[in-house]
Amino acid sequence: MQNIVILAGNIGQTPEVRTTQGGTKITNFSLATSRPRLSEGRVLRDENGYRVMDTEWHRIICFNGLGKTVAEHCEKGMKVLVHGRIHYTKWIDSMGNDRYGCEIIAEKVDFLSRPKSAETENPELVDRDDEIPF
Repeated sequence: MQNIVILAGNIGQTPEVRTTQGGTKITNFSLATSRPRLSEGRVLRDENGYRVMDTEWHRIICFNGLGKTVAEHCEKGMKVLVHGRIHYTKWIDSMGNDRYGCEIIAEKVDFLSRPKSAETENPELVDRDDEIPF
């Protein structure tokens, strides 16, 4: 049996770090993934000819060393690749209702882009593959 998730997307907000009472550091961030909207097997386009995209938001949780690395080097808008597993939670809210949640526990996070601040500090290190004209 396996529980494997691989997501590639953009970070939605600056990662947040908190520490549990037991001293475990937890870093969390939201990740946006997008895909073209389909209708009858064809990609939908808007009035200007652009693809209509559906975006989904995922809650990503990182622990300890991975969380520290993400908190230090990631920021809103960066592209990352997350390898991890799905984790479902259930709790009772203040009104006594059962609530459910889903999050991705990250086991590995690969940086697919640099933070905007790094691009302005060291422009010669920025990957410019997107600018090749062919």
